[in-house]
Amino acid sequence: MNRELLMLVEAISREKNVERDVVFGAVEAAMAQATKKLYEGDVDIRVSVDRDSGEYETFRRWLVVPDDAGLQNPDAEELLMDARERIEDIEEGEYIEEGVPSVPIGRIGAMAAKQVILQKIRDAEREMLLNDFMSRGDKIFVGTVKRMDKGDIIVESGRVEGRLRRGEMIPKENLRNGDRVRAMIMEVDLTLRGAPIILSRSAPEFMIELFRQEVPEIEQGLLEIKSCARDPGSRAKIAVLSHDKRVDPIGTCVGVRGTRVNAVTNELAGERVDIVLWSEDPAQFVIGALAPANVSSIVVDEEKHAMDVVVDEENLAIAIGRGGQNVRLASDLTGWKINIMDANESAQKQAEESSGIRALFMEKLDVDEEIADILISEGFTSLEEVAYVPIQEMQEIESFDEDTVNELRTRAKDALLTMEIAREESVEEVSQDLRDLEGLNPQLIAKLAENGVHTRDDLADLAVDELTEITAQSADEAKALIMKAREHWFTSATAAQA
Repeated sequence: MNRELLMLVEAISREKNVERDVVFGAVEAAMAQATKKLYEGDVDIRVSVDRDSGEYETFRRWLVVPDDAGLQNPDAEELLMDARERIEDIEEGEYIEEGVPSVPIGRIGAMAAKQVILQKIRDAEREMLLNDFMSRGDKIFVGTVKRMDKGDIIVESGRVEGRLRRGEMIPKENLRNGDRVRAMIMEVDLTLRGAPIILSRSAPEFMIELFRQEVPEIEQGLLEIKSCARDPGSRAKIAVLSHDKRVDPIGTCVGVRGTRVNAVTNELAGERVDIVLWSEDPAQFVIGALAPANVSSIVVDEEKHAMDVVVDEENLAIAIGRGGQNVRLASDLTGWKINIMDANESAQKQAEESSGIRALFMEKLDVDEEIADILISEGFTSLEEVAYVPIQEMQEIESFDEDTVNELRTRAKDALLTMEIAREESVEEVSQDLRDLEGLNPQLIAKLAENGVHTRDDLADLAVDELTEITAQSADEAKALIMKAREHWFTSATAAQA
């Protein structure tokens, strides 16, 4: 029987063109599976076949787990303290094995063993094909549509399959069986049966890779695509940078008579591409990203990572774009929150901000409106600036003498100290359940406390726009935090129903 086993392994190995060890592993798995059926409970069985003689041994084994973890599966686990009574130097994660009678090969159901072995062989073949494909280093998967699978498209390239999920397709694109498809390889998930390569045609990375293939200067390192933002199938923006002053980044990507950019557009179902010059200056980058709109002025708020962009009436609709598309893509491309407004809205906002700063200075510095307006006109927007800006800068203000400057700085420092004490007292009132909430840090807790949010329920009651106003987070971040704060409501409701 042992000789027959060796002959079987040899025959399958040659027929399927896989390593003998892979076949032996399949045989061992089949025998272990058959042996497990002789026991009650979820036992762990290992079978070891000698590669030369064909003789085999069977072991039942227990995984050694930490004492404080407890036994999740008593049939296949052993606590460390109990394990060390049997083997003194054993460690967590190791196994205790005990020899048990082996099941004769003849008693293993022929079909069951064959199915296990063939499945192992198929898995091994699949893995070999996949490893061979991935070793080529391709970033774009090129194949043909083979079939539909629950809304996903299965694309075949040779004997390797990729999965293009519905959400990663270009909207309104109609792909049929036999169509040639190119898509970006996003990840490889070996747990998926059949098509383990996850593809995307809507990801920004796909457009970047298409330009890399169409524009040799990118591969040569003369040009670099710094970022990309897409509204798949409709419009996109890419930011490019030249590392060689002799190379025009925009013209090079467009190509002679638009051949290069048109090749990308045609691949992406007519998606129009705006090519933007990348700049280290965030304001200049945003101005370029909003093209074709002309920008009148721009105000940068570093703390909120946002910009107020002023355009005239004629450019307002262009800057915003249909359905807000242009400003949304520009924001995604640059990473800055962009607020588009006309001159009147900008003037009104500046007036409101100046009014707030004026009131702050008059209250905290105990000065009249004239002194507050002088500070504002000189560019001061906070108490910190009044207190800690280099004294020479304040002494250059013609309306202030040295005594006035020193007095203002002293009052500003005293006001900041008083506010910090009040802030600390407010933070102390924050409940422990809010402090322990995942996603909160000391800075966010302090901002919440300043605005009267002291408990988890206080946070849960907020609307998204209220939280973004307090914390300067994005809408998505604020929404996630509020939903986290509300989790205990749903848990309590479920428990009450039960």
